[in-house]
Amino acid sequence: MKNLWKYGKKYSFLYVLAIAAMIVSILLDAAAPQITKHIIDDVIVGGEMQILMRLLLGLVGIGLGRAVLQYTKEFIFDYAASGIGCSLRKDLFDHIQTLSMGYFDSHNTGELMARIKDDAERIWNAFGFVGMLVLECSIHTVIVIVCMYRLSPILTLIPLVILPLIAWYAVKMENGLGEVYDKISEQTAELNTVAQENLAGVRTVKAFAREGYEIEKFKKHNKRYYDLNMKQAKLIVRYQPNISFLSKVLLMAIIVIGGILVIHDKMTIGDLGAFSEYANNIIWPMEMVGWLSNDIAAAVASNKKIKKIMEERPVICNPENPVLPETVQGELAFQHVDFELDGKSILSDIDFTLTKGKTLGIMGVTGSGKSSIVNLIERFYDVTKGKILLDGINVKDLPLAFLRGQISVVMQDVFLFSDSITENIKTGNKDATEWESVQQASISAGADGFIQKLSEQYDTVIGERGVGLSGGQKQRISIARAIAKETPLLILDDSTSALDMETEKEIEAHLAELKDSSKIIIAHRISAVRRADEILILEEGRIVERGTHEELMEMRGQYYKTYQVQYGEEEMKWQSIQAE
Repeated sequence: MKNLWKYGKKYSFLYVLAIAAMIVSILLDAAAPQITKHIIDDVIVGGEMQILMRLLLGLVGIGLGRAVLQYTKEFIFDYAASGIGCSLRKDLFDHIQTLSMGYFDSHNTGELMARIKDDAERIWNAFGFVGMLVLECSIHTVIVIVCMYRLSPILTLIPLVILPLIAWYAVKMENGLGEVYDKISEQTAELNTVAQENLAGVRTVKAFAREGYEIEKFKKHNKRYYDLNMKQAKLIVRYQPNISFLSKVLLMAIIVIGGILVIHDKMTIGDLGAFSEYANNIIWPMEMVGWLSNDIAAAVASNKKIKKIMEERPVICNPENPVLPETVQGELAFQHVDFELDGKSILSDIDFTLTKGKTLGIMGVTGSGKSSIVNLIERFYDVTKGKILLDGINVKDLPLAFLRGQISVVMQDVFLFSDSITENIKTGNKDATEWESVQQASISAGADGFIQKLSEQYDTVIGERGVGLSGGQKQRISIARAIAKETPLLILDDSTSALDMETEKEIEAHLAELKDSSKIIIAHRISAVRRADEILILEEGRIVERGTHEELMEMRGQYYKTYQVQYGEEEMKWQSIQAE
């Protein structure tokens, strides 16, 4: 856990203060049996009643002192651990945000949620209550053994013999628990993933009547989680009773052998009473060794997992010598771009130029590489070969935040946050987007009409991922969000697929009014791209056709065939008659 100490340095003074309070509290606790010794030897046996009140006041003072010191110690540990846990969780979340899209392609959401929540919490405990008890048990045991030795070196041999046995059992248990906790942590992540996917996709589950299947799948993961926890319980049951039994043997041996020493005048009854009290005080740290080992093993396992994430480095990074233009016009150029992902060719020799204020349409069947062009423009991935230029500057030379700040994207998979409609539309630029811009963007996206009919209108809070809205309504809010950002480059990735033709035409008309924005429209429907200044037809990652709507129709190629499928031969004949 070496990498965690950087978090503890900030609170080092507080930890020193808390440990000092702990030591004084333990010393006061260790003084109590000495008073018991004097009460037995001097008051009960010796008859010195005049000192009884002082001894009793001493016990009261020890109790009050320990109460104050214990509160101080626990408060400081909790305060420091809360700060460390908060900083660790924040740094972990911040680091995850810097990772490239490729990392999220290979790691599921449930796993990352488990790291941020469960694993960070275990480390939090290690620096707080659990860590405090580990220190307290260790210091308490040492001080008590010293006090025992001062009373009777012979009797002290008993705990010195039994303590190593208890420690051996504790180590055995910890080793077993460490391995189990690794598996439990992994299974927790899988269980979270299954639950999260089902809750997020509850409508799909119900639509396909998959409740039974999903319940069985969850039960399988839950059973594995149960089995691992039972394995953990069996390890504890296997070793913890031995620890408890040895603790009782320790106490019995002290009473028996101590009684023999008292009979032979090797120690007083008061010495034996004090020694027995010390023996009772040393039992609780021993009995807690298993539980503390359990939690420490969990924290170590969690730290390994968090450390693994923190060691990940983003593949897509800011340039060492960034170029930061004063303004961006929105001219985009792909220069013979190739793109491979996991050894598979996605795009090959993509070459086009989109000038300021113009519109580029991109069509192709599913898997032809359309959305990959968007990912490359935003540098979610980097090109394998060729260049992408924004206003003549390689996108690799632009800071990531600046580059993405110049682009508004309507994603194919619409994602809306659990917030008001206003806040969702302002997502791209919350600080600069005024209310008037929000409403105007909604009007341009054809969303204002249905928003005004909602109970709270623009203040209506929508559910997770837009639950409660239709597919078309979510798309329109997503389009409004992109328009409100007011960037020189606007990309719509199949963003009107859930809209009717009339609404689509209305939105197209509003988009055409955005003269200062260059636009890329990716679609399956010809109606979405037919008015573009240039249309690219992709097939297996290559441009197989390009031109305006009229030019592509004259080619009678893939675009022409798509038109026939979507509009039918009757309209083709009608257009021929009109041309004549």
